[in-house]
Amino acid sequence: MSAVTEAVSGPESAGLLDGVRRWLAESGAEPTPARVAQALREQGRVLGDAEVLGAAAQLRSELVGSGPLEPLLADPSVTDVLVSAPDRVWVDRGGGLELTSVRFADAAAVRRLAQRLAAVAGRRLDDARPWADARLPDGTRLHAVLPPVAVGCACLSLRVVRPRAFTLGELVAAGTVPPGGDRVLRALLDARLSFLVSGGTGSGKTTLLSALLGLVGPDERIVLAEDSAELRPDHPHVVRLETRPANQEGAGLVTLEDLVRQALRMRPDRLVVGEVRGPEVVHLLAALNTGHEGGCGTVHANAAADVPARLEALGTAAGLDRAALHSQVAAALSVVLHLARDRAGRRRIAEVHVLERDPTGLVRTVPALRWGAKAFVRERGWERLRGLLRSDSSEGSGRAPGAVGPAPVTAAGE
Repeated sequence: MSAVTEAVSGPESAGLLDGVRRWLAESGAEPTPARVAQALREQGRVLGDAEVLGAAAQLRSELVGSGPLEPLLADPSVTDVLVSAPDRVWVDRGGGLELTSVRFADAAAVRRLAQRLAAVAGRRLDDARPWADARLPDGTRLHAVLPPVAVGCACLSLRVVRPRAFTLGELVAAGTVPPGGDRVLRALLDARLSFLVSGGTGSGKTTLLSALLGLVGPDERIVLAEDSAELRPDHPHVVRLETRPANQEGAGLVTLEDLVRQALRMRPDRLVVGEVRGPEVVHLLAALNTGHEGGCGTVHANAAADVPARLEALGTAAGLDRAALHSQVAAALSVVLHLARDRAGRRRIAEVHVLERDPTGLVRTVPALRWGAKAFVRERGWERLRGLLRSDSSEGSGRAPGAVGPAPVTAAGE
């Protein structure tokens, strides 16, 4: 146990630190060691240099940092940090949720941290507006909910954004992409097919899409439209657009639908919507039907087969009738990459589907590949996918660019 922990631990610790906070707030002083020492003297406490420095560091972390969460957010293996109670702080390192030993002093400390982080992101978080969804300056995605909406304690959800995108090779090594599957994904980008990455929350959609966008040719212009800027493709020509909430007077709202319309005027070679979840689906489908090849995005769905129904729900809510929506989808999109977590919590590409129309004219997905430990396993839609991936450079080679791996792909059912 450190000197500062010993000095400020125990029943009186909360009161001692609260007293220092109040003194600093009233004086408007920064939590420097000298100011902390002065605040402690005002309370009749005299500590040594080590204790004062430790108290200053702890208070600075609470006032301008992420408090007890700082070590977790600094860990490069952590993707999510979740706080549901003062003694319930969880992390996800890619293998499912783990309870940590991090503790807050009380529920009030969690609330203070949530409100301060929201303020740093320029969002209001109080009893009148008890939730906030924002991006912190370092790119971390913040979602916070205060009591009484969150029962008992403020809830914090922090999605850590890596400073750089994973490479496709790293995703293969991590098991997200099966061995040899990177060839299919590279061919998908080279063929300029429009596609969606589907999956549940935390399944790795943004991670995969960032890696794929890094494969786009350096002479192409990528325009990203996102609700919260999370995509970090390793590419020399990326334009990033982010939505903006209305201010307290209700003015200044910028929606994802607005961003898609603006992106179309920015000469995109690849139009990317970070997450399709509202009326912007109409403009995206229209764009992909007017010469903008190679567009892509993410969508929440339980399975690849559910993506047409999900798009139908979004499109009809935006005023597009069912027949028109399915016609747009059939002409605009070619492939769905679906991500899921296995029983151990590891993220992986569970299936790859191609889109086709059924006899009634509605769009459905057809399984082309599914996850295999040694390589993707072919399904009945493989021949259609291979035809879509075939390019002029592969003609005459006897091998489609989508050849799945160094060994022949196991046929479905074998």
